Amino acid sequence: MSINAISRRSLLRVGAAGLAASALPFGIAKAQANVILGIVYVGPKDDFGWNQAHAVSVETLKALPGITVIEEENVPETDAVSQSIESMINLDGANLILATSFGYYNPFVVELAKKYPAVQFRHAAPLWNKDADPANAGSYFPYLNQAHYVNGVAAGLSSPTGKIGFVAAKPIPTVLSNINSVLLGARSANPNATVQVIFTGEWSLPVREAEATNALVDAGCDVITCHVDGPKVVIETAEGRGVKSAGHNASQAPLAPKGFITGAEYKWETIYKTYADAIAAGTPLPNFLVGGYNNDMLRNTPYGAGATPEAIAAADAAIAALKAGEPIYKGTLKDNAGNVVVDKTYDNYDPYLDGMNWLLEDVRGSIT
Repeated sequence: MSINAISRRSLLRVGAAGLAASALPFGIAKAQANVILGIVYVGPKDDFGWNQAHAVSVETLKALPGITVIEEENVPETDAVSQSIESMINLDGANLILATSFGYYNPFVVELAKKYPAVQFRHAAPLWNKDADPANAGSYFPYLNQAHYVNGVAAGLSSPTGKIGFVAAKPIPTVLSNINSVLLGARSANPNATVQVIFTGEWSLPVREAEATNALVDAGCDVITCHVDGPKVVIETAEGRGVKSAGHNASQAPLAPKGFITGAEYKWETIYKTYADAIAAGTPLPNFLVGGYNNDMLRNTPYGAGATPEAIAAADAAIAALKAGEPIYKGTLKDNAGNVVVDKTYDNYDPYLDGMNWLLEDVRGSIT
């Protein structure tokens, strides 16, 4: 999900402007239009993962005045998504469409945006190209690696051994960034911490995810985290094996009452309220909206029984530092093949980090 041609810093300027433009309360007297929001999910809304994170955030909008929400779950990345969206537009009058799966964008969202220029389309991945794509389309995306860094801080101080296991779907830059950020967070709190990763090869393979979790526990990891679409199996398997866990995408705390530490969560409602406020006020929506802790697009799941008091204090301090702009990737860092891959301090939104194709030293595993 790397961003091409546009730097993270420029995207953040757009995002900050969009948030500033929507600073007035939702449902103010000056509102010009009702918002009819249509949102499509690739999986079930209760997957304890990617889809649930969006659904929970949309739920916060339903009680607000002037907004109607239409939802459809389990919509595949095929012509089916076009059919679902067109139904929302033609039958329900949707004027804002949120397409939440990576494969929805091209060609489906792009073609529909051209067909329905009066409707605003926004997609949950940084794929919109200002030179090629319709002006009524756009992208939004928080950088979850910041919250995974906090996961690492808490895991490093909650793990008796310092051995953290990571179940990952595919070795793309976004996933690699989360893995490496967990390591850097853990080592900031425990210099002896390591991360061992197993890639499953797909975003949702429950059997393989359970096998990977068990293999990591068998290898001595006593904290397990992940980047898969639905972390439910990973967290439940870790709990069943008597080890601690840190979550991804949405809250998995109910799945691990004994071992859950905290989790990296998207705060999609910040973005969705921005869009809804803009439509209600008759002002343009930002085409690109990205960020992290600095503009309230991330959160960490409330601490569970697996978090030690020291871990909670350190994680809280890490969140405060990230809000203030503290960089994660700094100094000289080598990959696990011995090559220097970070030779200076990088801002958390530096475009260099979008092309991440390496695992850091002390991450055990391979991307090939």
